[in-house]
Amino acid sequence: MRIDVVSIFPAFFDALEVSLLGRARGSGILDIRVHDLREWTHDRHRTVDDTPYGGGAGMVMKPEPWGEALDAIAAEAARPPVFVFPSPAGEVFRQSTARELALEPHLVFGCGRYEGIDERVFEYAAERGTVRLVSLGDYVLNGGEVAAMAMIEAIGRLVPGVVGNPESLVEESHEDGLLEYPSYTKPSEWRGRAVPPVLLSGNHGAVAQWRRAQQLERTRSRRPDLLPPAERGE
Repeated sequence: MRIDVVSIFPAFFDALEVSLLGRARGSGILDIRVHDLREWTHDRHRTVDDTPYGGGAGMVMKPEPWGEALDAIAAEAARPPVFVFPSPAGEVFRQSTARELALEPHLVFGCGRYEGIDERVFEYAAERGTVRLVSLGDYVLNGGEVAAMAMIEAIGRLVPGVVGNPESLVEESHEDGLLEYPSYTKPSEWRGRAVPPVLLSGNHGAVAQWRRAQQLERTRSRRPDLLPPAERGE
């Protein structure tokens, strides 16, 4: 998978050199390229923003550098990429979104700043590929970089070969619509707290039933919105 990231703060993405994603980059499983939007400016101040038409507070990112950046990246693409723009006005990013995007061969993340990107950029990008405006949740960040980092990690770890044991992906939170069950390791007793006896029993059927019950209880108490209506008592 190829992932391009366009930002005015490319240093945000230095963390992609470490851990699983860093190893995946080194082995060629993930081809991640980070670009500075200011490379596509042509004035001595390397300007990427201007005042909004219609008035209002803040600044809006100019379409010209974004257009040139998208042109340059799309020109290298074997097929039309998927352009992902982190935005509080977008669809909510979920595990199902990560699974969908992990199947795409080429993603381009455009990280906005200030009051956002000129709307015409999204319209233009839709002529060069598929556009997804995606939000991490109902809150506002200073820019799209943190959101893009989270999405890249969630997507990247689903690409075959990135996670060493693919079975570990199956039982994680949200993979089956529920939160993950609690996990324990050695020692069996720590500071007066014991591991649930069923996990020491060797009875795999009983362990599976306990874990499922824990998933349902956790989800019911912490995220009841994830449960089907019947489980919520509706």
